Amino acid sequence: MSALWTSDKIAEATNGAASGAFTVTGVTFDSREVGPGDLFVALKGEATDGHRFLDGAFDRGAGGALVSSPTPHPHVLVPDTMAALEDLARAARARTAAKIIGVTGSVGKTGTKEALFAALDRSAPDATHRSVKSYNNHTGVPLSLARMPAASRFGIFEMGMNHAGELAHLTTLVRPHVAIVTAIAPAHTAFFRDESAIADAKGEIFAGLEPGGVAIVPFDSPHRDRLIAAATPHAARIVTFGLAPDADVRAIEAMRQPSGGTFVTARVGARELSFTIGQPGAHWVSNALAVLAAVDAVGGDLALAGLGLAELGGLTGRGARFAVPLAGGAALVIDESYNANPSSMRATLAVLGAETATRKLAVLGEMRELGEASPAYHAALAEPILAAGAERVILVGEAMKPLAAALEGVVEFVHVPDAASALASLRATLAPGDAVLIKGSNGVGLAAVVAGLQGGKP
Repeated sequence: MSALWTSDKIAEATNGAASGAFTVTGVTFDSREVGPGDLFVALKGEATDGHRFLDGAFDRGAGGALVSSPTPHPHVLVPDTMAALEDLARAARARTAAKIIGVTGSVGKTGTKEALFAALDRSAPDATHRSVKSYNNHTGVPLSLARMPAASRFGIFEMGMNHAGELAHLTTLVRPHVAIVTAIAPAHTAFFRDESAIADAKGEIFAGLEPGGVAIVPFDSPHRDRLIAAATPHAARIVTFGLAPDADVRAIEAMRQPSGGTFVTARVGARELSFTIGQPGAHWVSNALAVLAAVDAVGGDLALAGLGLAELGGLTGRGARFAVPLAGGAALVIDESYNANPSSMRATLAVLGAETATRKLAVLGEMRELGEASPAYHAALAEPILAAGAERVILVGEAMKPLAAALEGVVEFVHVPDAASALASLRATLAPGDAVLIKGSNGVGLAAVVAGLQGGKP
């Protein structure tokens, strides 16, 4: 692999002192993820200090380290490694001529980011960069920027927040040419007075737009005008997307396919494009329209973008599907275990409802950071559960009590305390022909249920 950074360039970017000459081909701050040639950034946190893991990082093949304490390993010494990581991110952003796209929203951020990568990588293979996993916070965004090769043609960065002001800082690092808000929904409501405040916090992304930048806003959102007002002082152009006929990028037709995906005919300005979205669900139609708007804004190839959307596979924890072999057949698992809020719960329950299955089941973990409205949000899930035709539901976590009360005598359910209990309950009931949705807030740990099912016959 070609060098991503040299020790001289790292020292120049961070105003640090290099111990000697070295080159690195990647960047990470997790010693468990270090690969040959990586730069290991030894961050100091409340719980641990990355400097403790320097020996392990170099045992795994690290090419150098960014440190704030002397070490015998090849390094660049700086006063503060977190500040230095941000400096390296700024240097990565400054040295590239890539078109940069920033993505935020209450739901759909990671899916839209991955779909954008699939769409743009078609026309610029090996020259399209994006943040991996859900590296979208105060450490993940600068890390993702620092990993961007200088010769990239496109860069796609996911940005998240759970407090006002967080995006305002992240967007100054990313400095997008195009900024997308996917949707506004109840998420992290413990930290916001209402959805309007969430919309304001998401709208901070537009403040980082480069001159001539494009803001992409969901037309069908009740907060559309609020987002447009946030974008107006910063954007040279505002593009809306949605199902309504007045949206700039809109779906003229959307038909569910036997494969589970959706065939879409979309209008992008004066042009029409027909394509298939590999992922099921109305929320993926919305994500795809945002993708087309962004691809068009950066001068990408819309036809190739359509091919990329068709080939986009399910993402682990966000729609990936797999079959669990059972005596006499198999059960379908829809893995939505990464996270959950009221809007995404409804969207994915609708996907379950559209499945053809002998029986539909759901393993639903509690939704966190919803504040005083949490009981009402949980109880309200009874309606989409019934609409989906779920015949058995496994509720996980203390916050699911209001939903359990709402389902009493209506749908068969069990209420369990944790993921291990959920897995045991699901294993006891799973049968050939079943379709099961697994979804909950990340902290509930339902990924363990998915892993348990993937590990072999339950």
